[in-house]
Amino acid sequence: MVFAPKSVLVTGATTQGIGRALALALHDLPSQPKIIVTGRQQDKLDELASTSQRIYGKRLDQLASKEDLQRWARQLLNEHQDIDTIILNAGIQIPADFSKPDTIDLDALQEELYVNYTSQLILATAFLPHLLRLAKAGQVIPRLVLVTSGLSVVPSSFVPNYCATKAALHSLALSMRFKLEPHGVKVIEIVPPLVESQLHDKQGTNERLSKFWMPLKDFTEATMAGLQAEDEVVAVGMSKEAYESHEAGKHAKLR
Repeated sequence: MVFAPKSVLVTGATTQGIGRALALALHDLPSQPKIIVTGRQQDKLDELASTSQRIYGKRLDQLASKEDLQRWARQLLNEHQDIDTIILNAGIQIPADFSKPDTIDLDALQEELYVNYTSQLILATAFLPHLLRLAKAGQVIPRLVLVTSGLSVVPSSFVPNYCATKAALHSLALSMRFKLEPHGVKVIEIVPPLVESQLHDKQGTNERLSKFWMPLKDFTEATMAGLQAEDEVVAVGMSKEAYESHEAGKHAKLR
C-alpha cells in the first residue's frame, strides 16, 4: 500500500507550525497532490497559496457554529470533489491554574474545548459521507487524520484543559478507526510531542520551551515517514515513548 493522496485538506495551516509544515511536505510527495489549507488569516492563506499552483487557501473559523461548519464543509466538497485525505490539525492552547480558581477564564477554556474537540467532531462527521463514498467506489484510499498530542497520554498541569481536549480527540480516533476500518476508511492519529511552533507565542513561553521542544523540521520528517509507512498511529519523539508505554494494544480491546 503506497501513501499517494491526490487531494489533501489541512486545517490550521496559517501559522509557523505543524499544519503549515505538513502541508508543504505533502505537497512535495511524488503523487503531486493538490493541497487545500485553512486558517483564519486570509493574508497568510494567500501567501501560502502563492507558492504553488497546487496549493489552495480557504478561510475557516473553527469557532463558527455547527451549522456554519457543516455549510463550510459542503461548500469545500463542492469546490474540491477529489479530496481523499482530511487532516484536522487546528488547535489552541490556554494555560489554567486550578489552584487559583479566581484566575480561571472559563470562556477561554470553552473556546479551547470547541476548537480542539467539538469543531473537529463536527467537521469529521460532515466529511465522513464523502470519505465513505470514496471507499465504496474503490478508486482511492480515503483517510481521516486527527492530530492529537503526547499530552493526551501524559498530561501537563500547566495546560490541563488542552490535555483533556486532546485526550477526548484521541479517544474519538480510536473509536472511529474501529468503526470505519471495515468500510475502507483509514483513521490515522498523529501524536506530536512538544514541537517548535507558534502555539505558545501568546503564553510568552517560547524561550523556555525552545530548550526542550522537537525542531519542526525533525518532527515533519518523522511524521511524513510514519504516514508513508501507513502507520495508524504516528507518534514521534517523546510522544512515541509515552504512547507505547500507556496506549499500545488499546485498539484491540475496543468493541
